[in-house]
Amino acid sequence: MTSASDLPTADDERLAILRRGLESGSVQQAGRMLNALQPAEIAHILESLPLGQREILWNLVDPEHDGEVLLYVTDDVRDGLIRTMDPAEIVAATAGLDIDDLADLLADLPAAITQEVVTSLDQQRRERLEIALSYPEDSAGGLMSTDTVTVRPEVTLDVVMRYLRRFKEGLPQITDNLIVVGRDGRYLGVLFLTDLLTHDPEDSVAEAMSLDVAPIRASWSAREVATRFEQHDLISAPVVDDDGRLLGRITVDDVMDVIREEAEHQFMGHAGLSEEEDMFAPVLLSARRRAVWLGINLLTAFLAAWVIGRFEDTIEKVVALAVLMPVVASMGGIAGTQTLTLAIRGLALGQLHMDNARWLLGKELAVSVINGIVWAVVVGVIAQLWFGNLDIALIIAAAITINLVAAAFSGAVLPLLLKRLGIDPALAGGVILTTVTDVVGFLAFLGLATIFLL
Repeated sequence: MTSASDLPTADDERLAILRRGLESGSVQQAGRMLNALQPAEIAHILESLPLGQREILWNLVDPEHDGEVLLYVTDDVRDGLIRTMDPAEIVAATAGLDIDDLADLLADLPAAITQEVVTSLDQQRRERLEIALSYPEDSAGGLMSTDTVTVRPEVTLDVVMRYLRRFKEGLPQITDNLIVVGRDGRYLGVLFLTDLLTHDPEDSVAEAMSLDVAPIRASWSAREVATRFEQHDLISAPVVDDDGRLLGRITVDDVMDVIREEAEHQFMGHAGLSEEEDMFAPVLLSARRRAVWLGINLLTAFLAAWVIGRFEDTIEKVVALAVLMPVVASMGGIAGTQTLTLAIRGLALGQLHMDNARWLLGKELAVSVINGIVWAVVVGVIAQLWFGNLDIALIIAAAITINLVAAAFSGAVLPLLLKRLGIDPALAGGVILTTVTDVVGFLAFLGLATIFLL
């Protein structure tokens, strides 16, 4: 029976049709089909194609979609697409973008083109862009859109309704409320559209507005913003400066991007890869990037090999040790990875910090001692039945317990230590942890064997 996961998805079917069109020479048909899709769907298809086919399809994309498609693709793919465009095409692609999207795109453009894009803006859009660019990309200020609809508290709801009818092109996307500000531009509250429609038209905004939506500081990190949205089920939220003046707003679609990028970062980081890496990047570029982590891993592997080499005589005399060494290292590696993953997740969600790290460390050490004793007994019994040597059984049991405790300690402490040093725990944590569990495991096992067997 075919499971649901085995059935082709809409994206699979589109990709197959487009590929057949390109291979058969039906370029115009492929172009029509491509431009009937949403920009995000076009971006997904471009990311799913090898470089040659990607360039052909990119040239078929309607120029009015170029800017939005560039926003949806990963950084690596975007760099490659931009390199195929001339300056005039790039400037034209940025023309219809929202200010927050434009700010994101400018970071990847050459300086000369960036200046040309900024020069092409009118005074109001240029000022908004300068505000957006003044904040880091991964902060609330970098996420926010300056496209807001504000009202005064003293006006009536009837006046607000007449004001909204003047928006010929419609309200900004994902508008669930209007932001109430004073004459000095300071944030006061929000007027939900549901309240606007259900209250008496003669009521003032002050009477109908809500004070429950606390503003977000522009200096907050993107992770803090995502946490606020999750905890308060927000659709949009106002962003203010340190004086409480309204700067813009953040919408839930921006927060979804933050959550997705964070998840991809954690997943790819365990393999030493960037979430922005192009799956179809040139061979030499991919090889160079991965060579860094392979080199680091090689150094750590030689460190573990050096430890084994120090006990060469012991291994020669007791061959069973060579058979059982991988068991000790593997058990420590799995246990350490469990703790490390838990700690990195806690940091990502803002749940783990120096104040509660000691409690987590104590808990993980207790878990490692319990699991160490249980699995030490299991492995010891197996070793006894296999080799018929009680001393070896007791030594491997002790080594596994020691390694599991060391793994738990390293898994809990490493993320906090790396973060304090400014190193990404998701990228470096796994490599360092593997080194610790290998070295401690081999040292404990072979060291105890040298002491008690020779």
